[in-house]
Amino acid sequence: MSVRPLLALTLLSATPVFADTHDAGLSYGPRPAWLIGQMDDGELKTKLQSCLGQTPSRTDFSIGHRGAPLMFPEHTVESNVAAAGMGAGILECDVTFTQDHELVCRHAQNDLATTTDILLTDLADTCVTPFSPASGDTEASAECRTSEITLDQFRTLTPKMDSSDASATTPEEYQGGVAPYRTTTYADGAHLLTHAESIELFRDMGAKFTPELKSASVDMPHDGFTQEDYAQKLVDEYKAADVPASDVWLQSFDLSDIRYWIENEPEFGAQAVYLDDRYEAFDDDEGEIDPMDASTFKPTMQELTDMGVNYIAPPLWMLVTSKDGEIVPSVYAEEAKAAGLNMIAWSLERSGPLSDGGGWYYQSIEDVTDNDGVTYELVDALAQDVGVAGIFSDWPATVTFYANCMGL
Repeated sequence: MSVRPLLALTLLSATPVFADTHDAGLSYGPRPAWLIGQMDDGELKTKLQSCLGQTPSRTDFSIGHRGAPLMFPEHTVESNVAAAGMGAGILECDVTFTQDHELVCRHAQNDLATTTDILLTDLADTCVTPFSPASGDTEASAECRTSEITLDQFRTLTPKMDSSDASATTPEEYQGGVAPYRTTTYADGAHLLTHAESIELFRDMGAKFTPELKSASVDMPHDGFTQEDYAQKLVDEYKAADVPASDVWLQSFDLSDIRYWIENEPEFGAQAVYLDDRYEAFDDDEGEIDPMDASTFKPTMQELTDMGVNYIAPPLWMLVTSKDGEIVPSVYAEEAKAAGLNMIAWSLERSGPLSDGGGWYYQSIEDVTDNDGVTYELVDALAQDVGVAGIFSDWPATVTFYANCMGL
């Protein structure tokens, strides 16, 4: 199935990034220059300032994290068009499935209550946890899953900025709660995407692909649909679209998915990305780790390489630490590099203002994070010292500008 014809025609005629060169009309917008202005004086700031007049070009170093969700509803056509327009060379569709086992772009199978208007529609009856209003110390809540609705029903939903109001007493109030550093300005008229539609859209924009196979919220197999079926269907949709495996970086937090692709789809498995959440998750195959203590790594970096894993992607903070007021590689990063693993970092600009330490994504360098200019100090450390292959960002122009300036 192709992207809805009228929508596709509108985008093709209205968005200059779709020109034959795919780089025509790219724009950094004001954010990179603003971030540079926040930086402390030094060689890096001077270098970046010297590039402020450069012409943007697309780069695979810049990866759109769910599109450009700092300002656009994530995993929508509009969010990805914005990311591509900022020069992101690789775009992400987080993949989950509907009741009829069709693949769609959602960050989680159970996120519909916070990313769409489902609670305001007749489909609210399908929610596994109906809306419950805030009362006393109990926060408002709801859980709605794509696995409870068909693809046709999914298409009727309207996307919104990912948010919820914990103090809400009505479903309408629950639609609020957008973080103050984000915006609803560009939310109206946004369109959801199936995975197959994302392939067509990304290719038309000259971008490559990094789909993430999301863990199911339902027990697997689901009505006969096994985890292996799920992993295979993801690959099959790229094959059906004649997309070369070299343009696709499959992702999963589940090491068994990575190993399935390596063993059953070796061309795609060669670029499969093991998303590392061992800071909190562990099982028989994966142990909880301390990024600064190699003795805790289970599997070790070398064992991952021996399995055929070539790419590993942890959150930003696992790759760096601070020393003498500088951002430097962590033991985790040094071990990964020694084992020959390619590293990808996630996710820049997922935090709010950095004046108070930057929150979860900056936890390992909290003592040197005191202004938004640290964003570029971190990007520089990841690129030059850690040697990452790419950086996910909620506003890809930031990474695109840096990569263009440094010739990456």
